[in-house]
Amino acid sequence: MLLIFGLLWWMYEGYAWLTNARPPVHTAERLLLLVAMAGFLTIGLAIPGGFGGTSLALGLGYLVVVLVHGLLYFRVNRNIIRVTPFNVASALLVIVAALLPGPGGTVPPAGYALWVVALVVQLGSPLIVHPRGLFELRPAHLAERHSALLLVALGESVAAIGVGAGRLAGHSGTENARLVVAAVLGLALAAALWWVVFGAGDEEAAERVLTAATSERRTGLALSAFFYGNIPLLLGLVAMAAGVGEAIAHSHRIAAGPADAAVALAVGAALFLAGEADIRRSLGTGPWRLRAATAVIALTTAAIGAFVSLAVQLTVITVLLVVMLVLERRESPAGPEQEHPPRPTPPTPGAAAG
Repeated sequence: MLLIFGLLWWMYEGYAWLTNARPPVHTAERLLLLVAMAGFLTIGLAIPGGFGGTSLALGLGYLVVVLVHGLLYFRVNRNIIRVTPFNVASALLVIVAALLPGPGGTVPPAGYALWVVALVVQLGSPLIVHPRGLFELRPAHLAERHSALLLVALGESVAAIGVGAGRLAGHSGTENARLVVAAVLGLALAAALWWVVFGAGDEEAAERVLTAATSERRTGLALSAFFYGNIPLLLGLVAMAAGVGEAIAHSHRIAAGPADAAVALAVGAALFLAGEADIRRSLGTGPWRLRAATAVIALTTAAIGAFVSLAVQLTVITVLLVVMLVLERRESPAGPEQEHPPRPTPPTPGAAAG
């Protein structure tokens, strides 16, 4: 699934850069975007069997997404022609991987190797064609697009809590009460995560930093902060959502939870905070060391979930986030301050496709 996430995140960033360059104001552009949406929909439907019976559909859907992106971007900026061949090659590798015969209709080991190569081709393309100076970015739109994505991801996690709790309801009064407690704890965690991302004005601060940067530096900052920084953040959200789901599923009894769920919660929280710390450090938009330290502490909560209960672990992680936010507020009561200047951005194998 990490391989699928890598390719999809690359092209999400690609379309974010595309619509940043020019909104789809013409009918032809809007229709082509609908074709790309159909490609993304095909990918989404194929993901459950992405390395099995629907692997070819996933690859073909991805090829459609890549081709439409290249065509639309070429209408705005012809420099994309230097990047699109890497994206097309990656999509073709995924299709070839789907065509390799495997046991029971699954992708064989050689197919997984081709997936890895496909991801390396895309992420490594800026080492050959560096995007700096080739693409112009509008700071306000770029910051808003990534904030909107995180808001949707957090909203989906809250919806999953409700769906999971609804499926398990209908037992005894005590069990239902425990179920409600677990669901509320999941909601409290989601609220704390929202506060971490949106509660300190980071989006506005990021926009100011990008606006003040030169065009070339803006490209590097966008890759470093928005593309790379959001990878651990999004993976952390996915892991925590899985852990919360397990906490709700095991809420009928007060006992130690499955070790894998406890690890998912702890590692998910750590990844989320590490991504947030990296974004702040890259852009210099606020204190980041406390978030990095809290990420390390969050890892230790795995023992609580594995040996005490997942509900207690949820509580501890939420309390950790709240304490971190309070300490940050005391550290910079007037608002986010630069704890560290924006770091130089090295050549970054990022989402130059957009």
